[in-house]
Amino acid sequence: MLQKAPRRTRERIQELSLRLFNEFGEPNITTTVIAEELSISPGNLYYHFRNKDDIVNSIFVQFEQEIERILHVPAGRRSNIEDVWQYLHLMFELIWRYRFFYRDLNDLLSRNRKLELHFKQILAHKIKVARQLCEDLRSEGALEANDVTIDAMATNMVVVATYWLSYEYVRNPRKYTEQQSMADALARGCYQVLIQVEPYLRGETLARFQKLSDDYLKKLNK
Repeated sequence: MLQKAPRRTRERIQELSLRLFNEFGEPNITTTVIAEELSISPGNLYYHFRNKDDIVNSIFVQFEQEIERILHVPAGRRSNIEDVWQYLHLMFELIWRYRFFYRDLNDLLSRNRKLELHFKQILAHKIKVARQLCEDLRSEGALEANDVTIDAMATNMVVVATYWLSYEYVRNPRKYTEQQSMADALARGCYQVLIQVEPYLRGETLARFQKLSDDYLKKLNK
């Protein structure tokens, strides 16, 4: 039987750091803690990463690569309400996998210029995709709103998605690491983002959205 090649030390440092940052918050984790958890010397860690910001930046590169795969609209056709729903689910799953970026966002951006610049680009891209999804629905007669309203709606959707985990943490910090509790929190986040679109939906799309919402709320209330 072929044996798996051992993961490289650099990969192990990244994986462990992401887990520790997510569980305890990036400001509370030092390179010393990371080295101790991995049972390696600080010198070995610094051979791969100059400092903690270097680790954060390497994780952010992974995050950017994953989010780029999500931030697009369907090719060859206009988006429908199911596409919007699916897009939000994928986005919230990614936010959860890299949740320390969102929970510690203001602190990270205040001291990391690279993250500041790149996160601004990500937010702008998210707004662009949200706007395109809404415009596609309008083109199909499924959404009734002018350009100004769509711009505001797209921005509000991104604002809620970006700060939803911070809101959930403040609301119930003791349950922040409980898997089922946070799964429910992410589901509520998807619903809170998408409910902003409901007043502007029309016809069959509104009926489909209400059916999706009803099914979703039943799952949350179980």
